[in-house]
Amino acid sequence: MTLEDESPEIKLAVELIMLLENNGIAPELVLAALDIVKNDYLNKIGKQTE
Repeated sequence: MTLEDESPEIKLAVELIMLLENNGIAPELVLAALDIVKNDYLNKIGKQTE
């Protein structure tokens, strides 16, 4: 499978998954951290539209 033709968000998601799996990060910890990251980026988007 090649990611060459995939969208940027798919490429980034695959890279992040590989990074997290290669470092043995527990799935529960990943999900908790992703909630924090998502909220941070939603706040950044909100500030850009103000």
